[in-house]
Parts: sequence; C-alpha cells; structure tokens
Amino acid sequence: MSLVALLALSAAEPLVEVHALIPDAIVDLRYATDDNFMHKRVYPADAACLLLERSATLLVKAAEVLRRQGFRLKLYDCYRPASVQGELWKVMPVPGYVADPKKGSNHSRGGAVDLTLVTLDGRDVEMPSAYDTFGKAAHHSYSGGSEASRAHRDLLRAAMEGVGFVKNAMEWWHYDLPDALAHPLRDEPMVRPVLR
Repeated sequence: MSLVALLALSAAEPLVEVHALIPDAIVDLRYATDDNFMHKRVYPADAACLLLERSATLLVKAAEVLRRQGFRLKLYDCYRPASVQGELWKVMPVPGYVADPKKGSNHSRGGAVDLTLVTLDGRDVEMPSAYDTFGKAAHHSYSGGSEASRAHRDLLRAAMEGVGFVKNAMEWWHYDLPDALAHPLRDEPMVRPVLR
C-alpha cells in the first residue's frame, strides 16, 4: 500500500458493524457466498456488514420506521473492499450496475448499502426482481411485476429516502449517502471492529 493510500486510510472515518446497531437485521452478505452474479465467494465467509457511522445511523432510523410498518431489514451488501470492486468489474463492466473501479464504488467508501425487506418473523417479501438482476425489472421505474412487489419496493424506498439516503435508479436494493463521494475509497479487511 502506498504512503498516500495509508494516509488516506488513517484519515478515514472508522467503519462500524451494522448488526451491532440493528440486531434484528438479517445479514445475508451474498458476496460471502456463491449466491451472486459472480457465482463464487469474493468476500471472506466471516465478513461483517460494515458501514460508515453516518450510514449506519441513518440505517438504524430506516429500520425503526419499517419495524413500525411490520418489516425488518435484510442486508445483502455493505462495505466492499476496492480490490473486490475490480473483480466485479471484470465480470460485469456495466456502469449503473457495477461501478468502474477507476472511479470507485460507494460501497468501497462505506457509504452504500444493498438491502431488502423481510417480515417481522423473517420471511422474504416479494420484490420486482431478484437481487443483482441486471435489467429493467430492477429499476425503480419498473411498472411490471405484481402490485405487492412494487408496493414493497416503494415502501423500502420511502423509508430509505425519508432518512436521507439516495436511491440508485437502476437497482431497487441500492442506496447511497448523499455525500458518499466525499469519503475515501478503502481496501481494508471486512473484519468486525474491535470494541474498546
């Protein structure tokens, strides 16, 4: 790692573990399994769902809103090391779905989260497409699919935008901090922070 990268990392805000703040969230990091568009594991099997503290704080607020409406969060992706972003880009070099590693992903800044809804008892709810579907059914503007799937998508969007996240128009599951680009790209391990 270069000196510039080390200095940027030392100036970066710490990442926090989301599950410690939202204990009823289901953590299903798809890239820690082979159930993803890569069809292989690119995260460690014990990877933690990490975000910048501000991202995590907003997510706590969204979880509270959704809990009152009968839903919990399922987290598909959180912080993603920049080196992994390069691996994803090699397989799917399509801006809008996968960020060009030259520009970097907001996931690699700790400022993006991929998620869905589950019922309070943990059952999946219908969405307009599966996670990591690269096509129109994943877009927020998609008017197909069932009425229930669109209602679930819109409920998630209202909660996330209501607390300050910004949607990715091409992926119903992806939300960013509005100032995510102001944070440095990171390539550190996805390990649980040490509690002090």
